[in-house]
Amino acid sequence: MSERLHPLTVLLRGGSRGMSLALFGFFAGSFVGGAGMLADAVPFGVLSGGPLALIGFVVGFAYEVARYQRFEYELTADTLDIRSGVFARREREIPLRRVQNVDVTRDLLARVVGIATVQVETAGGGETEASFQYLGLDAARTLQDGIRQRKRQGTTAATEGEADAATTADAAVDRGPVERETLFELDESDLLLLSVLSFDVRALSILFVFGPMIGPAVVGYLDANGGVGTAALLLVAAVAVVGLGLLFWALGAVTTFVQYYGFRLTRVGDELRYERGLIQRYDGSIPLDKIQTVTVEENLLMRRFGYASLAVETAGYAPGASPSGGSEAAVPLATRDRVLALAGQIEPFELPQFERPPTRARRRYMVRYGLVVALVAAVAFTVDAYLVSYPWWVTLGLLVLAPLAARATWQNRGRALGEDHVFTRNGFWRRRTQLVPYYRVQTVIEKRSFFQRRWDLSTVVVDTAGSRSLLGDDASAVDVDADDAREFARGVTDRFQTALVSRRSGTSAESEGDSSAPTGGAD
Repeated sequence: MSERLHPLTVLLRGGSRGMSLALFGFFAGSFVGGAGMLADAVPFGVLSGGPLALIGFVVGFAYEVARYQRFEYELTADTLDIRSGVFARREREIPLRRVQNVDVTRDLLARVVGIATVQVETAGGGETEASFQYLGLDAARTLQDGIRQRKRQGTTAATEGEADAATTADAAVDRGPVERETLFELDESDLLLLSVLSFDVRALSILFVFGPMIGPAVVGYLDANGGVGTAALLLVAAVAVVGLGLLFWALGAVTTFVQYYGFRLTRVGDELRYERGLIQRYDGSIPLDKIQTVTVEENLLMRRFGYASLAVETAGYAPGASPSGGSEAAVPLATRDRVLALAGQIEPFELPQFERPPTRARRRYMVRYGLVVALVAAVAFTVDAYLVSYPWWVTLGLLVLAPLAARATWQNRGRALGEDHVFTRNGFWRRRTQLVPYYRVQTVIEKRSFFQRRWDLSTVVVDTAGSRSLLGDDASAVDVDADDAREFARGVTDRFQTALVSRRSGTSAESEGDSSAPTGGAD
């Protein structure tokens, strides 16, 4: 039976569209009326701002009424059918087997009136496949659960070779909701700790880049109003750095608090479900059989206090995010041991011993950071020469940090070939340990930049069908010796072939005696 959107859709969307057209009509009418255009041809001031605004509101509201009347959807055993369109009728059938995520989003107003927006994403999609704005909260939950249950039952029916999948799917829905297992919940104290520790220290680097340009302007102003010496300059710079750093820290903490308020991760059948958000509430799903990469993230502060976060990446793009979003946090903050344990429940693995880049890579990093310091010093010198006189040479003191930064970068990079996964690790300020099951590998790419060729180094990229692949953020073994890189790439490829054959043969064998066997092959 076909269903409709919630009646409040007409008021909310109609009011919004009507106001947009009303504003356009008002300004257009004001411009036409003010210029005296067509004043003689059109009497009674019809083209003035007020009447056009009223006409625009009525047209916009009427359009949304027609859109509401023409929008219907129906969830069948195999497809999600949608009929829509005001001027041009459009009918779509979305196969449930292609559905990637079904996300329920509620902003503050929607939570007050009890409605929600449902977005349906499909594997490999670059945009939302279907959007329901708005459904009642119960209808949104029913649609979300119904799609998941029918998908699961459809897979089981295909494996068992049942003839009547529709009857079986309806029976699965009638059995009631699948039991939920709470895997992780973020309490108030952990949320506050997350807000403090999630600050990205790299944000402070902007002070070193723009400091040589902004600082002299402040000093010049002080100098014009009473004079200032070198000591006062250094004091002003220190206060500015500390003040801006605390401001960035506070803004990041507030953003994190609002984003992950009330975070809860549960397991429902073969999916992970997460809820989060203070102002805008997200309720999304992470299909376990679509996970491409598991990532353990630890910024500098988290590593110092023994904490980490866990993110997963699915095919298509991240649940609750835009196509450019990437991974979704499965665990925003927990002790590192607990994060590794939860990661093992999602994708069983043993953390290996990582092999670091060759020691000559450290020299490459030191040269790189030295060039960055030289660039900052050059900017400072230019400002000193042409704008405000101040001790620009102070920036050269950053050179002493280049060897330390090079060593830190080298220590936090590595790679390993596990029994069932390939592992990579990169990043000092935010270290990311990524693991990819061999059967999820799409391609293995060895690449060398101009500077890497000078040091006889290569980067091996393990490409998957995940969303981060579109942004060039795949698991990568960076700055590997050229010969070792070829061997590493060959090892990943060989293990991929073995894992794929094993998975397919295992699926065929299990399908005869176990109807819940996972489907084989990479997505």
